[in-house]
Amino acid sequence: MKKIDLFLFDLDGTLADTGRDIAAAVNYALGALNLRPLAPERILTYVGDGVGELIRRCLGPENEGIFDEVLFVFKEYYDRHLLDTTVLYPGVRESLAAFRNKRKAVLSNKGHHFVLKVLAGLGIRDFFDAVIGGDVFPYKKPDPRVVLPLLDRWGAPPDRTVMVGDGRNDILLAKETGILSCAFLNGLTRREDLLALGPDYTCEDMGELTRIFC
Repeated sequence: MKKIDLFLFDLDGTLADTGRDIAAAVNYALGALNLRPLAPERILTYVGDGVGELIRRCLGPENEGIFDEVLFVFKEYYDRHLLDTTVLYPGVRESLAAFRNKRKAVLSNKGHHFVLKVLAGLGIRDFFDAVIGGDVFPYKKPDPRVVLPLLDRWGAPPDRTVMVGDGRNDILLAKETGILSCAFLNGLTRREDLLALGPDYTCEDMGELTRIFC
């Protein structure tokens, strides 16, 4: 088992299965502007770089002119429906409880307000020492500046800090920062894409973290 002082967690597709609510909000926003809905599977391939990029990718360049309107509708709808079907992945609560004496933070490219609301709604906000959403800084994952202040604040050595996530940005962030990475292979990103990045560790279930790290 690897000794870890600081755990960093992604949210969407890692701690929580948020995909259905995200896709429903996107399609609601598209419909409100008289655009055809997209397959949820396609929408979820666009998740990971923040809500602005999500909406921009769903619209395509031909609909860029209504970006602001669609984004506004998405945010309004998602704020009311972000917990309709969203649930924790199996093993999440148990692993967080097992690491109760470790520093833990959530690093997400999702809007900070939404991140806090999901964590609170799922009853896990109090597990974390820090929560950083995608609009807290003018930069997002995989920019190392998201992580470096946390390492400094808590004196956490890079080789005893791990980023746990299901997205490419999570693995790239770890590589850019010099910390460890653990890819969750059953989230929103295709496992083949994650494995191609060469993460330091992988897990099929979030409950496995207690068998990998201590």
